[in-house]
Amino acid sequence: METAHSGAAGAQWATLAIGGGCRVDLAHPHDLSLGFNFDGADPRWFDSPRPRCEPLASGAFVGRVRSGGSCNCSTLSLTPHCDGTHTECAGHLTRERFDVREVAPTRLLPALLLSVTPSPAGHDGEGTRPPPLEGDRLITRSGLERAWPALLPFQPEALIVRTLPNPPAKRQRDYRGEPAPFLSLPAAQWLVKRGIEHLVLDVPSADRAADGGLMSAHREFFGLPAGETARAALRRPQCTITELAYIADDIADGAYLLGLQMPSLAGDALPSRPLLYPVQRA
Repeated sequence: METAHSGAAGAQWATLAIGGGCRVDLAHPHDLSLGFNFDGADPRWFDSPRPRCEPLASGAFVGRVRSGGSCNCSTLSLTPHCDGTHTECAGHLTRERFDVREVAPTRLLPALLLSVTPSPAGHDGEGTRPPPLEGDRLITRSGLERAWPALLPFQPEALIVRTLPNPPAKRQRDYRGEPAPFLSLPAAQWLVKRGIEHLVLDVPSADRAADGGLMSAHREFFGLPAGETARAALRRPQCTITELAYIADDIADGAYLLGLQMPSLAGDALPSRPLLYPVQRA
């Protein structure tokens, strides 16, 4: 990457030596994260307790200025897999500890954003393990193939999937009462064949919430055979899945660079902030 320089309208461009030459706007990334507001309006998934932000209390000290404290000092409580945008690794499935910070990329990734309309179960002839139920909606291989552009400036390592329709209310959706779409097994297999190593979804999970613990799309993407829990059995340990992102309608489909920001904490999943940087041909 060459040295960045200023462009029109305050854009900060850098020229990339990929795909015959592209440039990326480093000054205006699109934030795909659903941040933790701790106000009760965060999306609900599974039956985890709501995330909490509480002032520290220690003796006479209270960590809230408006309550008379000298400063604000809070204790945060959350469940990364269920609360807001998060990035997970194959440690979600292994008996050995495997932290996502071990494999989370620190560089910018060539990425593709696609919008797809999930299909009713059986519509595209694609299944899942266990078989889809009536009323399930699937992100299918057929839908991804239809949306995939004929020409790209580079081979994407990351894929961002926006499901349609995409109302702003999705940012606070309670998925316990409104089941979310999830990947068909052929879709997960196809992403592996396409070389996608980092997947960003705007749904709570790549699999159905209640699937008997099979988690077949996760296993396919991470390369972990059914029933296996050993880290050594992973064929794609370098991969990540980001879930519960939100991609606003004014972000166009196409080529980007993706940055995955997250804290340096232990855990197979962490709150994350995926950032999309616009790309143009140089």
